[in-house]
Amino acid sequence: MNLSPLQKARYEYQPKLPGMLRNGIADICVKEGEATQSVADQDKIKALFPNTYGKKEITFVKGANTSKAKKQVVGVILSGGQAPGGHNVVCGLYDALKATDKNNVLLGFKGGPSGLLEDSYIEFTDDFINQYRNTGGFDIIGSGRTKLETKEQFAVVEEVAKKHGLTAIVIIGGDDSNTNAAVLAEYMAAKNTGVQVIGCPKTIDGDLKNEDIEASFGFDTATKTYSELIGNIERDANSAKKYWHFIKVMGRSASHVALECALETQPNICLIGEEVAAKKMSLAQITNYIADAVETRGNNGENFGVAIIPEGIVEFVPEFSTLIKEINELLAGSKTDEFNALPDWAAKYAFIKNGLTAESLKVFDILPEEIGKQLF
Repeated sequence: MNLSPLQKARYEYQPKLPGMLRNGIADICVKEGEATQSVADQDKIKALFPNTYGKKEITFVKGANTSKAKKQVVGVILSGGQAPGGHNVVCGLYDALKATDKNNVLLGFKGGPSGLLEDSYIEFTDDFINQYRNTGGFDIIGSGRTKLETKEQFAVVEEVAKKHGLTAIVIIGGDDSNTNAAVLAEYMAAKNTGVQVIGCPKTIDGDLKNEDIEASFGFDTATKTYSELIGNIERDANSAKKYWHFIKVMGRSASHVALECALETQPNICLIGEEVAAKKMSLAQITNYIADAVETRGNNGENFGVAIIPEGIVEFVPEFSTLIKEINELLAGSKTDEFNALPDWAAKYAFIKNGLTAESLKVFDILPEEIGKQLF
């Protein structure tokens, strides 16, 4: 394959490493800290994870590594949606294993967690891994959203781990995927398999962080990419001076992406879900807030602007949360089939009207008909 100069330069780029990791594992020691605990519901979580809850915090410090090395066979999966940097996480894991011992092995299980269940994998080599350095996407082994949650699934993973002699499984994913990793780790610990399960925080949503994780990988690139596009739209709006643009950004429930894009681009309006919840704003209040901003700018002769809307905004509107809950109850069990069997929207609306409270029906009627239909 003929590579352009840009492609060659991209493949040859060496990502910057923390100083701790630049001289190899021989200069790294493990330091144990205090016992860890959850920020809330400690007793409940301890009961769910009796074998892994309260483990001591592990940090790496400089010093002579005196631990006895043994061959490592590590399995890695990509789970959930793609995020920039995923390929380099896999490449970095491969490089570290091979730098420690050339006989170490990294197996990539294809298609996410289902690859573990189906024992579908590839053994990485230098030639294969080099094709994916500094590239986007998750196509190196593919990704998937299969959940690891049943004892039968865990038993299959245990057998696959035994078959390949896995010493560790690395799950690269977001909050759902790391929950799967935590449950799988508890199973492996309870069974004394000796298999470590490691979760790597991957999500563009920015909702997987704490005092030790400044940001999940993918968030920075995603928000900068979005901000470039939003900035282009703002420039266009300021040039034509006759359009309002309402831009919905990703981020699931949290508004981290919307907030970061707003800080980078300074739009006229940015809704923050957490602020809506804190102020207990109704759908009507949010609508009036936007309309007032549009009117104020119009009165100043500025009939244009940009508004950023986080995709999870409705989850923070108290009355909308109640509406969703009532809809779920309305369509529980066989009622879903009953609803779908109705001949037209008029009949379905009558069904909805009879099933919702007056307060929730009022909220539902605010919605455009097509949006209302999507809720069912």
